[in-house]
Amino acid sequence: METRPENSNAEAQDVARAAGSRPGKGTVNQPPPRGWLRLLLRLPIALYRLKLGWLLGRRFVLLNHTGRTTGITRATVLEVMRYDASSHRCYVASGWGRRSQWFRNVTANPQVSYTIGVHRRAGTAQPLPQDRAEQELRDYGRRHRRALTKLTKLMIGEAFTGSAEQYQRLAEQVPVLLLSPD
Repeated sequence: METRPENSNAEAQDVARAAGSRPGKGTVNQPPPRGWLRLLLRLPIALYRLKLGWLLGRRFVLLNHTGRTTGITRATVLEVMRYDASSHRCYVASGWGRRSQWFRNVTANPQVSYTIGVHRRAGTAQPLPQDRAEQELRDYGRRHRRALTKLTKLMIGEAFTGSAEQYQRLAEQVPVLLLSPD
């Protein structure tokens, strides 16, 4: 029987393999998911289309954006890093990095609509500068330490240490965006 120290690199590789990525690379260096994983990740869209987005609360947002080459409206569901109920602004991150199709679409055309619960708003998606992205990731880590620990392994293929250098690498590789209503 193999034993591994807690938070070992081997554990990070297991998480990466489960997500369909190569060990040590993380999702930011991989192509977008395909097959059953893509289908699984897109299932929450159906909840929003069935007017059941309230089941996901304020932890998730349905982002509608325009395809940069096709002009067709596209949709994706993202985890909300932080939501400000008074201004209706929310912060999201691109777990597949800058190569993610939705990220490339919103940087080409920042006019979006987004739905949190049952409330839909027209708005703008704006990538944060790296220093603000790093601060949002730190704040998210304080509120959701276990989630960030697992997501760090998944996204950048490293065991979470919480070091300043790791937060800097996260902010470099995992862009954070602000969704603001018009």
